[in-house]
Amino acid sequence: MDFSELIQLRFGANPEAGLLRTFAIALAIGLLIGLERERHAEPVAGLRTFGLTGLLGAVCAMLAEMYAFPWLLAAGVLAVGGMTVTAHIHDRAARADPDTTTTVAIMLCFGLGALVWGGYAEIAAPLAIVVTSLLYFKPELKGITEGLGRRDLVSILQFGVLSLIILPVVPDRGYGPYGALNPHRIWLMVVLISGVSLAGYLALRMVGPKHGAALVGLLGGLVSSTATTLTYSREARESGSDTRLSALVILLACSVVFGRLAVLCAVTAPALLTGLWPLLLAGALPLLGAAALTWKHMGEQGPPSMPEVGNPTELRTSLSFGALYALVLVLAAILSNEVGAGGLYALAAVSGMTDVDAIALSGMQLLGLDQIGGDEAITVIGLAVLSNTVVKAATAVAVGGRALGRRITAGFGGSALAIVATLLWVQANGAAS
Repeated sequence: MDFSELIQLRFGANPEAGLLRTFAIALAIGLLIGLERERHAEPVAGLRTFGLTGLLGAVCAMLAEMYAFPWLLAAGVLAVGGMTVTAHIHDRAARADPDTTTTVAIMLCFGLGALVWGGYAEIAAPLAIVVTSLLYFKPELKGITEGLGRRDLVSILQFGVLSLIILPVVPDRGYGPYGALNPHRIWLMVVLISGVSLAGYLALRMVGPKHGAALVGLLGGLVSSTATTLTYSREARESGSDTRLSALVILLACSVVFGRLAVLCAVTAPALLTGLWPLLLAGALPLLGAAALTWKHMGEQGPPSMPEVGNPTELRTSLSFGALYALVLVLAAILSNEVGAGGLYALAAVSGMTDVDAIALSGMQLLGLDQIGGDEAITVIGLAVLSNTVVKAATAVAVGGRALGRRITAGFGGSALAIVATLLWVQANGAAS
């Protein structure tokens, strides 16, 4: 097949229009990145240079394919990079900053243009937006890195070990009763939980208390709603009668649990989310409503204290969750097959008192193994989050005192009643196939 036949096959009956569209996309990608670079004073490479570079990448890719000379692409990207470096050297006297970022960006622009010719415009365009965003948000990214301490960097490295080193070597097969123990899937869930918690932990560390109690509550709940509840319950007892700030943080932190469950469900059992979202929404809305009313009546408050949350990616923490998840998974499989739904529901209510994630993920996995139905999985999650909500409310009142209890009772009570009502509706009518 010669090149003209290949073009005909790729672009159909109107190859000229297809060629023009391809080159237009490559040019647009270059112009997008170049538009950001043009903002800088005396740029080595700006709008025109980047636009031409994107176009050059597509042309070089076409010529490499036309003449069966793949080295042309490598020569092109090296030439573009070399010219940019030469321009930097020539301009060194006027610029203290070598601006190596522009060199990398222009080489990426060339590569993205080549990707467009290869038929990957749907990938090249989002990548161009990512590249432009990284260039544009330099001050914000620098501020983030400056806000990270040694402990935070260790957290990121530990998460890398969990996800990139341990996960790939864990065997992917079922063991134990009913094949419920799949080490790879168990560790994948450890990575998923650690990743969600790490995102909240780093955001909490970078934001700190300076942006207000509401944000501390949301981010604290993303890391650990239990730890956040304990921290602010103690603060409520120390503060005396004015417990509004503590109530606001606790209500918001506990409402985030439902958002976490939605994320876990979307990742591990997306088909279940259609039936699960009414339960999650019913549980979260009373807490959010009570938090909104508390916030409305709050006066001027000082900065809140930081919740006492640990590093969610520490190996001990990860192993503890993995062991708990494996235990709950085995018990859930045995109870589901030997005792029936009643035994599984009892396990959900008991295990949910200390940890919602493990039993919720167990229910989602059993659903994936066709050992339980969708309505049973929803009931398992609902009972777990119901018992968890009740325990955290009782903990807040016991630690924080009656003044705090009066401010959170409506939110927690409304959430518990809404969960019970939704579970009764599920049992009566069904919510998932």
